[in-house]
Amino acid sequence: MAVPKFSTEKPPKVGVESRREPERATERLEMVASQIEARGVRNPRVLEAMHQVERHRFVLPDDLALAYRDGPLPIGQGQTISQPYIVAFMTEAIEPQPSDRVLEIGTGSGYQTATLAELVAEVYTMENIARLAKRAETILNQSGYNNIQLRLGDGHRGWPEAAPFDKIIVTAAPAKLPKALLDQLKPGGRMIVPVGRWRQELVRIHHTPDGCRQERLMPVRFVPMVRRLNLD
Repeated sequence: MAVPKFSTEKPPKVGVESRREPERATERLEMVASQIEARGVRNPRVLEAMHQVERHRFVLPDDLALAYRDGPLPIGQGQTISQPYIVAFMTEAIEPQPSDRVLEIGTGSGYQTATLAELVAEVYTMENIARLAKRAETILNQSGYNNIQLRLGDGHRGWPEAAPFDKIIVTAAPAKLPKALLDQLKPGGRMIVPVGRWRQELVRIHHTPDGCRQERLMPVRFVPMVRRLNLD
């Protein structure tokens, strides 16, 4: 089977300039207030990004009515779109800056990708399931982003030719921290990753002059991070 076009040596830059219509804006305001800000997320740029990104574009058609509910939703292939609070929490935890270059492992629906794209200069995102990568690419294009590059590949290896990254965010759980990702984190950078198979913890890593300092934030439940590519 031929490898899809977005897995080539130079992945496409996703998106074109456009003005999105503020569809279902009231629902997003309520989501941000009751599900995110009420639970302690305070970064105003992150809160604004959560209001801007139209989550209903990233869920499956049958789940449109549930798009702004407080919880994850299935997106096919045994994967989910994360709970809005978790997306906001993980985004705030890496302290995104407008000049940052960010690596995301696990594109999934593209919802976390879009949230990052609202906040940083460049997002490099990797997915190992071709069908999800293609769907996310289409939605992100339609949503008007022009600062995202998407690749089909094994997230354990990261994106070495684009490294180092200011921030890394991992949205699937490896059994242990992948050394390749640690090596691709810029000095002073931050990474957030759920670690473990059966008992997972969300871990934040800060690359300091004395090495990588780890901080355990909360117990979580993410899909496992696997090496095998799914090209179906």
